[in-house]
Amino acid sequence: MKKYEFTGEEIQHDGRTLRRIRRLLGGELGGFLESESNLTHEGNAWVSGNAKVFGNAWVSGNAKVSGNAWVSGNAEVSGNAWVSGNAWVSGNAKVSGNAEVSGNAWVSGNAWVSGNAKVFGNAKVFGNAKVFGNAKVSDDAEVSDDAKVSGNAEVFGNAWVSGTAKVFDDAKVSGNAEVFDDAWVSGNAEVFGTAKVFGTAKVFGTAKVFDDAKVFDAKVSGNAKVSGTAEVSNWETVTKGERK
Repeated sequence: MKKYEFTGEEIQHDGRTLRRIRRLLGGELGGFLESESNLTHEGNAWVSGNAKVFGNAWVSGNAKVSGNAWVSGNAEVSGNAWVSGNAWVSGNAKVSGNAEVSGNAWVSGNAWVSGNAKVFGNAKVFGNAKVFGNAKVSDDAEVSDDAKVSGNAEVFGNAWVSGTAKVFDDAKVSGNAEVFDDAWVSGNAEVFGTAKVFGTAKVFGTAKVFDDAKVFDAKVSGNAKVSGTAEVSNWETVTKGERK
């Protein structure tokens, strides 16, 4: 059985004709679709407000797309996911589980946002990146390439996680920090300021890397701090004290 119909109201958007929907049971007005292939008639999935779903995009399950959000390309929003605000999900991106994408956030390319993850603010998740678990990506942060942010990790500020880097557990990457290549940041570690963690570097425990410090092809763990313009490299291991 169908759960919605087109009202006859049409708009032009991105060179396409989109039509407003109305719920058959109760008459609630919804958002705009290009065709019925954009929103399932099953489950509680819904598109509301001035939200737009077009191209080959698909909204299913109990997912919601609201506000001024766009879902386009071959993107999929499923499960109990919610895309709201001015968020944009495009390309082959997938948002699923209980994930939320809101604010002015973008999820594009082949990126996946799943679990209880939240992407908001002006954050961007793209490439083949994955954000999952209870992870949060916010502010102007970017997660790209094949990077993964998971667990209870947070990436915020202007931070950038790229390459095949992983940020997980309760780790935080913020400020203008960069984590890239095959680096890992985990545990309760923090990387912030303009610090860079790259190569095969691993920062974990309760370690902190900040200011203009660089860690590459090395390990920083325990309660160690690397700050100032310090560099830790060449497979060195730092487990305590402060390196400036």
